[in-house]
Amino acid sequence: MAISLCPDGIYSARLTRVHVSVPTLEFVSFYPKATKSWPEMLERFAKESPAKNYRCGLLLSPDEYQLFSVEPLNVPAEELKSAMRWRLKEMLDYHIDDATFDVFGVPGDKNAGGRIHSMYAVAARNKLIAERQALFSDAKLPLSIIDIPDLAQRNISSLLEPEGRGIALLSFDENGGLLTLTFGGELYLSRRLDIKLSQLQTSDADKQTMIFERITLELQRSLDNFDRQHNFITTAKLILAPLGSVAAELQAYLASNMYMPVEVLNLENILDLSKIPELKDVTRQQAYFLTIGAALRHEETAL
Repeated sequence: MAISLCPDGIYSARLTRVHVSVPTLEFVSFYPKATKSWPEMLERFAKESPAKNYRCGLLLSPDEYQLFSVEPLNVPAEELKSAMRWRLKEMLDYHIDDATFDVFGVPGDKNAGGRIHSMYAVAARNKLIAERQALFSDAKLPLSIIDIPDLAQRNISSLLEPEGRGIALLSFDENGGLLTLTFGGELYLSRRLDIKLSQLQTSDADKQTMIFERITLELQRSLDNFDRQHNFITTAKLILAPLGSVAAELQAYLASNMYMPVEVLNLENILDLSKIPELKDVTRQQAYFLTIGAALRHEETAL
């Protein structure tokens, strides 16, 4: 079960993939925060939801971690984390001993050997991780995974990819915008846009046009740079995550100003939502979007 601690409350989601090609959304919930503390909120959530019956994953907020793109390290796998520790030491604005971090590779062109093209390193403060672990422990929730929005969005994007082509996916919430580009189910690009959903939804037409222009410029720069760095990947289209009523306006603006097709995502096209009919409303999809992405996390154990 994926759980997000957001400014407005706790979101959760759980999916199953058993014997079906389309994942089924089994459960969602939202507990508004109001004036309650996180311990009170999680205790109530633990009592009223089935979360205790599942492995729980916590989705961090963008201000709780840092994501770095780094050159691949030419060291044996067992020495990778030690080597990355020295690399991150120069990049973090706090001491490396106070950091929890992990790394994952970005594959290169399979036709040219498929060697690791670059790497991502994710770092968060030990203190924050310990605080989150304590919250879940006190609520008697079995926390086994700590995840990030970039990978949660990657999980959704991987369901949208045409064979042999990449997908750009753009989402917005009150933390800002998130652009990811995936290919072969791998995250190749992740970039934050300092534009909040509420800014997109302004009723001032002139302000909205200025925001749309900013988004277009950011996208063009990011995608042009991506094309230069990954010339073996053809990006099929740009897909907008559910945004409510403003999605159609943004889609029309981007489609008329960009060189690739632009579509709006309805999660009903990639997930079985029959058990959660409220999420057939695309406005509700926006609120749960990244939590659902985190719930799509799929791990395989190598024997």
